[in-house]
Amino acid sequence: MNKARRRQIEAIRERIASLVQEAEAITSDLEAIRDEEQEYRDNMPDSLADSEKAQAADAAIDALDNVLQDLESLTSNDFDGPLSDAAA
Repeated sequence: MNKARRRQIEAIRERIASLVQEAEAITSDLEAIRDEEQEYRDNMPDSLADSEKAQAADAAIDALDNVLQDLESLTSNDFDGPLSDAAA
């Protein structure tokens, strides 16, 4: 691999690191929202346990959990190793 492509890979590694940091910040924000929604759901009176509000809260929690799982996949991947191998 020539020097120019190595520099391009290094720039991409830096961009990926920035994206991962942003994804981690987004994860933290989404976890806080999900936790608040879960607390709201957990504190509903029994009379509302099967209500539309409860179902909407459950759906929101599930949707946020799905997004959080996807973000976890992104932030836990090791992009640096394969990129280092490519630049070798």
